[in-house]
Amino acid sequence: MTMLDRMRRHKGWLKWSLGLVCLAFVIFYIPDFLRDTSADLAATDTVAVVEGLEIRGDEFRRLYQSQIQAYQSAYGGSMNEQLLRQLGVDQQILQQMVDERAALVEAERVSIRVSDEEVRARIMAIPSFQENGAFIGEQRYRQLLGMQSPPLATTDFEESVRRSLVVEKLRASVTGWMDIPEKDVEQEYRRRNDKVKLALVTFPTDSFKPDVTATDAELASHFEANKETFRIPEKRKIKYLLADVEGLRAKVVVSQADLERAYNDSLSQYQTPEQIRASHILLKTEGKDDAVVRARAEELLKQARAGADFAELAKKSSEDEGTAPQGGDLDFFGRGRMVPEFDTAAFALQPGAISELVKTQYGYHIIKLVDKKEGTTRGLNDVRQQLTDQIGFERAQTQAADLAQSLQAQITKPADLDTAAAARGLKVEESGYFARGEPILSLGASPEVAASAFDVAQGGVAGPIATSRGFVFLTLVDRKDSYVPALDEAKDLVREAVVTEKARDLGKKKAADVLAKVKNAPDFERAVKASGFTPETTEPITRDAPIPGLGQAPEVIEAAFSLPQGAISEPITTTTGTALIKVVEKLEVTPTEIAANKDRFREELLNDKRNRFFSAFMVKAKQKMRIDVNRQAVQRLIG
Repeated sequence: MTMLDRMRRHKGWLKWSLGLVCLAFVIFYIPDFLRDTSADLAATDTVAVVEGLEIRGDEFRRLYQSQIQAYQSAYGGSMNEQLLRQLGVDQQILQQMVDERAALVEAERVSIRVSDEEVRARIMAIPSFQENGAFIGEQRYRQLLGMQSPPLATTDFEESVRRSLVVEKLRASVTGWMDIPEKDVEQEYRRRNDKVKLALVTFPTDSFKPDVTATDAELASHFEANKETFRIPEKRKIKYLLADVEGLRAKVVVSQADLERAYNDSLSQYQTPEQIRASHILLKTEGKDDAVVRARAEELLKQARAGADFAELAKKSSEDEGTAPQGGDLDFFGRGRMVPEFDTAAFALQPGAISELVKTQYGYHIIKLVDKKEGTTRGLNDVRQQLTDQIGFERAQTQAADLAQSLQAQITKPADLDTAAAARGLKVEESGYFARGEPILSLGASPEVAASAFDVAQGGVAGPIATSRGFVFLTLVDRKDSYVPALDEAKDLVREAVVTEKARDLGKKKAADVLAKVKNAPDFERAVKASGFTPETTEPITRDAPIPGLGQAPEVIEAAFSLPQGAISEPITTTTGTALIKVVEKLEVTPTEIAANKDRFREELLNDKRNRFFSAFMVKAKQKMRIDVNRQAVQRLIG
C-alpha cells in the first residue's frame, strides 16, 4: 500500500467492510455498528430470525442505505435505487445478514468464544488506531469513533469486532487443516500467468449459412437420428393475481412538501464539496534522525520556492512511492481525505502556492496547490423528476407489500384469487404455457414465479412471490407433460439444426483449404491474405482471457498452449465456427518469477480454497437451522 493510500484512509477508515466476514462469505458487508440511532424504525421490527438471533429492521435499513450509497458513489447518478432494487440488491443484503447470523449460531454450537483481551488486541492492531507503530490511546480512539456520522458508540464498534473474530475463529477451525502442495502452487501459477500471442483466422458458421440448403429428406434423417434433441419440456399454465408496483405508482401523488422534505433529508447527495488538486514531496521520518530529515526538507522547500520544477523535485526526492513517479500529483480530493495536518495546510493554499513544511505521522511534506474547485449544490428543480420517481416508486413498493400482506391472509384456495381481486378492483390474469426458465406471458422474465409454478400442487396456491413487478399469488391451471414432437411440429428447429451443421462443415472445409496453402508458407499473414482472409494478431493472452472475435474459446486456448512457438494448428471447431491459429510467441513464467511470487500466490489459493470449503460447510449447517424471513417487512423497510 502506498503512503498516499494510507493518508487517504486515515480519516475514512470506518468505511471498511467486515473483512473477516467477507472472507467467510465472499460478500460486501457493512457492519451493524453503522446503525442510525435516529431511524424511525423500531428496534423490535424484525426482518429475519436465525435460530433465535434476530435481524432488526433498523439494522437492515441502515445496511441497505449504506450499500445503495456505495453503489451510487462508485457509479454515479446512473445507478439509481430503483435499478438496484430490480437487480435484487435488497435480497442480496438480506441473505448476507442471514449468513452472518448463521455463522454466529454455528460458532455458538461449537463453543467458540472471543475474550475481551482478543477484541482489544485486534482494535489496537488496526492501522487507523496506530501512530508510529503504537496505539493512539483511549481518548483519541473514542474521539475517532465520535467523529463518524452518525457517531459510533464504543460498545457497538467493539461488539462488531467481536463478531468478526468469532467468524474468523469458526472459519479457522473448519478450514485450518487445509494446505496446498508446492507442485500445485507452481502448476497453478503457470496456468494463470503463462501467455501466448496468436495470429488468428476465423471461419464463423453464420457466414456460411446463406450458401447451404436443407432438403426434406435431410430434415427427416436428422430428426430421426436426434429426436431427443427436440424434446419439448414440461410446460405449465397459471392464473395469477399481481400486486402491481407500476399500477400503484401511477396513482401516487407526490406533493411539493414531499419533494422538499426528501430533498432536505438527502441534501448531501446533491452536493459536490470543495475539492483541490495538490502535489507533494514527502520525506519519511520513521527510523531516521528527525533533525536531519527536516534540514533536507527545508533545502528542498527553498529550491521549490526559488522556481525549481516541483514535479522534477518530487520525482527525484519524494519518498511517497505511489506519487513520486507522477511528480507528487495527488489528483483532486475533498476535505477529510488526508490526515488532519496535511488537510489543513493544503486547503489553506491558493493555486500555485507552496506550503511551509508540514509535519504528519509519515514525515515532512512540501505541498503545492495546483487547482481548486468550489463546492456546488444541485437545486431542487434540478433533481425534481428524479425525486418524484424515487418517492413514487418507494411508496408504490410499500403499498404493494402492504397489499400482499393483506391478501396473504385471504387467499388460501384458488377461488380466493377471484374473490380477493374483485373486492379490490384488481384482475386475475391467465398465462400461456411456459417451461422452467421461460418468460411468462404478461409477466416477462419472472424466475421466482416460474419456479413456484412448478412446485405448487394442483388445487393449491402460492404467494406472495416477490418479483421485479410486485407480488404475485398464483394457482396451477394446467400442465403439459414433456414429449418428443412430430417432425412437422419441430420442422423449423430441425431445419435450423441441419443448416447450422452443414454451414459448420463448410467452414471446416474452408479452413482446411486455407491451411493447406499457408502451412508451409514463409509468410503466414501474406499467405492467409492471398487466400481471401485477414488474420488478427492478439495481444499476449492467458488461458482465462477471452479471444478477440471468439470470446471464451477453450478449444482454441488448449491448442494454443499445447503447440510450440511458430506452429500452425489444424482447424479448431468452436461453438461459433472454426478457427486456425499460429502461435506467434509463447511467454512462459520463469522460475525466478515463481519464486518471487510463490508465497503470496499460495496464500491467495489457500484463501480461495478455504472460502469455498467454508461456504459449502455453512450451506449444510444452515440446512439444520430454522431461518424465518419476513420479506414483506423488507419491502416496507426499503419503501
